[in-house]
Amino acid sequence: METCSVHEKCSVFIEGQKEADKYKWIESEKAGFDLGDVAIRRWVRDHWDGYLRARWLEHLHGTRFWVELDRGDFGLLQRRFQDKSLLLDRILDRLKTGQENLEIILWALDYRITMPEVREILEALDVNSRRLSCKFNY
Repeated sequence: METCSVHEKCSVFIEGQKEADKYKWIESEKAGFDLGDVAIRRWVRDHWDGYLRARWLEHLHGTRFWVELDRGDFGLLQRRFQDKSLLLDRILDRLKTGQENLEIILWALDYRITMPEVREILEALDVNSRRLSCKFNY
């Protein structure tokens, strides 16, 4: 879990580096020797996208402020879509599992969900412009 508190501004890069370092330590212990940068690169490859997605959702919910993420997005879910909370929850469930816009649109089409509402939520969340490349020193 992150070491920055809920009430302070946090950095996805600093906290992500800590997570990667924990992963490196655990994997090195399992291997019986220091895996070094190989383990860090593996964490970035296997976990960075999910880690970032989870932090972005915290930011959207307003539970933790991440300085690298859009300031205007902080707490967005508390301000918008109150009248569409069930649809929003279903979309967020899919985003949490790593689904992308196309997968969510296909799901909505399969279940005959009103596309303008789905599009409005996806456009406001704008997941594609919220991606960050990992910037660890390894």
